[in-house]
Amino acid sequence: MEPLLIGLDIDGTIVHEDDSLSPRVLDAVRAVVDTGHVVVLATGRSQATTESTAVRLGIEPSHLVAANGALVLERRGDAYEAVHVETFDPSAALTAIAAVLPTGSFMVEDADGYRRYTNGMVDWNLDDAEMVPFEGLLAKPAMRVVVMSPDHEVEEFLEIVESLGLHKVSYAIGYSSWLDIAPDGVNKATGLELVAEQLEIPRSRMLVVGDGRNDIDMFEWVVEGGGRAVAMGQAPDEVKDAASEVTGAVDEDGLALVLEGLLVRS
Repeated sequence: MEPLLIGLDIDGTIVHEDDSLSPRVLDAVRAVVDTGHVVVLATGRSQATTESTAVRLGIEPSHLVAANGALVLERRGDAYEAVHVETFDPSAALTAIAAVLPTGSFMVEDADGYRRYTNGMVDWNLDDAEMVPFEGLLAKPAMRVVVMSPDHEVEEFLEIVESLGLHKVSYAIGYSSWLDIAPDGVNKATGLELVAEQLEIPRSRMLVVGDGRNDIDMFEWVVEGGGRAVAMGQAPDEVKDAASEVTGAVDEDGLALVLEGLLVRS
């Protein structure tokens, strides 16, 4: 089998909700790398937590796609360097969302990976970050914006956000009531496209696995090019619909099932 470019989401795909990592998944990821396939992590996470996941897996990918495609990193020597960064002015989007979600909590991440957040931003890695008043979020261009609204159910939150018509930004809703906002037209697909061009790997030799609404663009792009897009078993229906196939849920080691299938064919 020719080497594949394998794009892997992290949360809900590689790791469980509590950030734990199954030994079976760990072994499967390492095994496909040892076989010669190219694994790239493609996630909404920041650079630091994306890199730390690679370390936990015991792999050194040539590239990483972080911040939902707004940040593409290349390994040079012993460190990763940014080879592509996208930012946008978050003011309009944040102001519009805050007007209809007055109890929401917000976080922005700038091009340097520094994060500013408002009170109530819980269950997020807040290293290299500072709490600021809402106005402090608007001071610099952002690579990524996160909005949390625990007072709303996911579907209700989705309706509120959809009603805002955020035309100049890209966004995706998570399982719980949180929203990732990226620069317009930027997503995991655009980040992986840059990596694929550098590595000269066509979409027909790509496999991507994920579980979230922020994986839909990536799935559609890969499927259009003749590659495989696999949704995790616990993914929402619209995510499964965008995929070419569905595997087991994260607590069933669904990712391992997919990767072990590659090892059998190799």
